[in-house]
Amino acid sequence: MNSLNEENYLKALLNLSLADGEVNVKDLSKHLNIKMPSVTSMMKKMAEKGWVHYESYKPLRLTEQGKKEAALIIRKHRLTEMFLVEKMGFRWDEVHDIAEQIEHVKAPEFFAKMDELLEFPKFDPHGSPIPDKNGTLVWATWVKLSECEPGDEVKIVAVTKSSEEFLKFLNSREIALGLEMTIISIEPFDKSMVVRYKNHEAETLSATVCERLLVSK
Repeated sequence: MNSLNEENYLKALLNLSLADGEVNVKDLSKHLNIKMPSVTSMMKKMAEKGWVHYESYKPLRLTEQGKKEAALIIRKHRLTEMFLVEKMGFRWDEVHDIAEQIEHVKAPEFFAKMDELLEFPKFDPHGSPIPDKNGTLVWATWVKLSECEPGDEVKIVAVTKSSEEFLKFLNSREIALGLEMTIISIEPFDKSMVVRYKNHEAETLSATVCERLLVSK
């Protein structure tokens, strides 16, 4: 049975590899706020279990089994977030820390029932895909708002790097999944965007915000 500590490492490795491609011990150490010698020791242990390809001074790579183990942890986390929002009335900026605790529960039937009650959702409250029960993770082909052009009409479908602070910022601007907006202009200097949606006729969004919002056209 995986330990809580091992599960946190697996999840971090998968998330970092999806975001940045390659991951090294230093990246993992910084992400988890754990000293590098401890990370190296864990990588050797996980390599023995067949979850990670580990060689000194080379990027870390999850094995196929490691990817599956990590995806199943992420599945529990994202199902929990969806359940908290859809069935318990939590806001999307309130669910991460609770899901961090529940994802380590060792009861597959518990999460299977949660999945059933939610009618088998494909995405979590932030638009991130929920891996299936076999650990298969399928990404939709969406684009960043920052990659769009003036005149484009788009729909917000997902949020990346969905920190509590960022989600609260979106709340304050009445930006949520499913929101349709039109891009009015893009500032050449800093790539900020002026957009129109709902009762916001000319809302300015920074380049940082536009990078974190995924849209469909």
